[in-house]
Amino acid sequence: MKKRMTALAFALVLVCSTMLTGCVKVIKIGEEGKYTGDVEFNAGDDVAAIWEDSVLPEFEENAVDLTEFLSQSNGDLATLADKYGKYSMGDSGELSYVVKGTGTVSEVNTESQAGYMAVKLDGYTGTENVRIQIGPVYKGSSIRDSLSFIKFGDYKNQEEWAAVSQSINQVVAKDVIEPADPANLQGKTVSFIGAFTVSTGSSDVLITPTALEVK
Repeated sequence: MKKRMTALAFALVLVCSTMLTGCVKVIKIGEEGKYTGDVEFNAGDDVAAIWEDSVLPEFEENAVDLTEFLSQSNGDLATLADKYGKYSMGDSGELSYVVKGTGTVSEVNTESQAGYMAVKLDGYTGTENVRIQIGPVYKGSSIRDSLSFIKFGDYKNQEEWAAVSQSINQVVAKDVIEPADPANLQGKTVSFIGAFTVSTGSSDVLITPTALEVK
């Protein structure tokens, strides 16, 4: 599944002529690819087209409760790969999980460029550090890599593949983080849906959220 939309707003005019008559064909904006066979890639358009109708519903459907997940994993986050996980390259690559949960914000770090909120999960007393990314820099590509309908093979090159993740993070910053106003969430209860990628040698959970609500 792959939709590419033009990044340039212009009307393309194709002119054809014969010895007897001339004709001008006006192509509607956004339909140039039907006639040229090539439409300029724009990751922002791609993500905007799928976010509300595809990304959010899939995350809501697939998210596993993080408290239950951490209890089942018993300190080994990779052990539940077959049950809940998705690898970035099919059966290899980085392992990501889609999760949801509710907890109290125990720390808000806005000093680092890769800012985060530390969350104490309701009903969980384990040792894992649960953090929600708040930017402005977002680490990893856990949301992109967790989606069933986005695959590396759908894109021309690594640059386009990386641009999709960057555009997803831009949507997260604008539509998820900014409305929640994380700088003022210390001590408050939040619920979230998002994804995290397992980090080798670490049991920390760093979540990029697709939904964040203050209770």
